[in-house]
Amino acid sequence: MKTKEMIEREEALGKRIESYWDVRSPAFSDVRRRELEGPDAALWQQLIERHLPQGRPLRVLDVGTGAGFFAVLLTRMGHEVTGIDMSAGMIDEAQKNLAAFGCRADLRKMNAQQLDFSDESFDVVISRNLTWTLPDAMEAYREWHRVLRAGGMLLNFDSDYGETTFSAADARDSVHTGIGEALLIECNKIKDELRVSTHRRPLWDADLLEKLGFSVQYDADIASLVHGDESLRYDDVPFFGIYAKKVK
Repeated sequence: MKTKEMIEREEALGKRIESYWDVRSPAFSDVRRRELEGPDAALWQQLIERHLPQGRPLRVLDVGTGAGFFAVLLTRMGHEVTGIDMSAGMIDEAQKNLAAFGCRADLRKMNAQQLDFSDESFDVVISRNLTWTLPDAMEAYREWHRVLRAGGMLLNFDSDYGETTFSAADARDSVHTGIGEALLIECNKIKDELRVSTHRRPLWDADLLEKLGFSVQYDADIASLVHGDESLRYDDVPFFGIYAKKVK
């Protein structure tokens, strides 16, 4: 049970995270759009296809949709996508990208830890680069389990940034290039305040998901599978993929 102090702290941290992504949304959207226009889109589709449940169209919840990368990709694959994000700026960018690629999805501003959906509403929950930046990743995983149907799949792609210092010289020349010193420092401060940063991942995630009622497989690093565009820059922190089937 969370105390009042814990809830207030988490809410304040959530507002900081939302503000951070609002500021970053235009530049972040540019990278995702370039991915959709380049070879990475096909690589992502191949990876995702291998882990989706059978049948079409699937009802997909894209948690932390950001600039709408998965929303565009999965609607083009023929699925029904609902995308949520806590950042209004990101939702705006996702709307623009969906329109640019001729796609439609239901986009909503929503907290990934407190979903406004009934139990067992979706066949798939998918997320990218989100859990490392959540105030309570454990609570989010419980919610995602709740809204998944039995036999549904959770696909989570993320990195273990807990021991990374984004402001360090060797970390600047990557996805954070050009975001500005103040924003870089704020990103690092937020990351250090998150409980998930104290865990080593994806082993922590896999253990928790199994306890929640998932059958879990994962790849320790999928970077070589989905980062094929040499014009784009990524950090060198392993980029893991979790493929969890809800069994109970």
